[in-house]
Amino acid sequence: MEYGIAFPSMDITDPGAIREFAQGAEALGYKQLSTLEHTLGVRSSEPYSPDVTMHEPMVLFGFMAAVTKTIRFSNSILILPQRQAVLVARQAAEIDVLSGGRMTLGIGIGSNADEAAGMGTDYHTRGARVEEQIELMRLLWTQRELSFHGKWHDIVDGGLMLLPVQQPIPVFMGGGHGPKPLERIGRLADGWIALGSAGPNVSTQIVAIKESSVAAGRDADAVAIQGRTSLVTGSPEDWIESAQGWQNLGASHLVVNTGRGGLTEVGQHLELAERFMNDAAPKV
Repeated sequence: MEYGIAFPSMDITDPGAIREFAQGAEALGYKQLSTLEHTLGVRSSEPYSPDVTMHEPMVLFGFMAAVTKTIRFSNSILILPQRQAVLVARQAAEIDVLSGGRMTLGIGIGSNADEAAGMGTDYHTRGARVEEQIELMRLLWTQRELSFHGKWHDIVDGGLMLLPVQQPIPVFMGGGHGPKPLERIGRLADGWIALGSAGPNVSTQIVAIKESSVAAGRDADAVAIQGRTSLVTGSPEDWIESAQGWQNLGASHLVVNTGRGGLTEVGQHLELAERFMNDAAPKV
């Protein structure tokens, strides 16, 4: 498995500290930096309220691209239906070019109707809309000029003014709670961003994704599995057990999380990240 690390969005906000974390994670051998997003803080989305400080992920990745050399960037996740698809495709392409091909667009459909309303989008059509957005973005990343006529997008002889290095940029999808999201992931995604532990529910979800991939005419293993584990609790032995659980499920990526554990200094986060790489990763 490749190991990534989640940027502790609510713990680190200073530009110098962000640079230190990104460069430190890269030096420790992590292959990916991921970050979450909420564009609009709303009270009904605690802990993601207006009181929380959180950087905008696409701008953040542009900054990180300038201070790193090898580590990839991946949203975990970007709430795509709340955003304009052509603009997201353009931003992702820009990050990919500036980083030399290190962008993975991780997306989800969102779960808070108040935030969607505040963003001027229809919460109830988000699943169908995201499918059209994915289709359009992949066309924009691979064609200099195109015409596209969908339900939500209408382009005549248009195209991005800068194509990405990766054509197309990989699209990972989060979520998967219910038959329809799992079917969509298996049919459309390059990877699945799983949440929670590597328990029996995840095994069932992976089976559903594989079945959907085959039904769509794709290989059963077309969708990469990205697991997640927290380092703020437990011992290296617990981390090893968690990582091995994901490995046994066929995960190709594992993202570790040092956030939301009361750590306030970059050095504390990096120390925990280093412990995982030294005491757990070699034994998986």
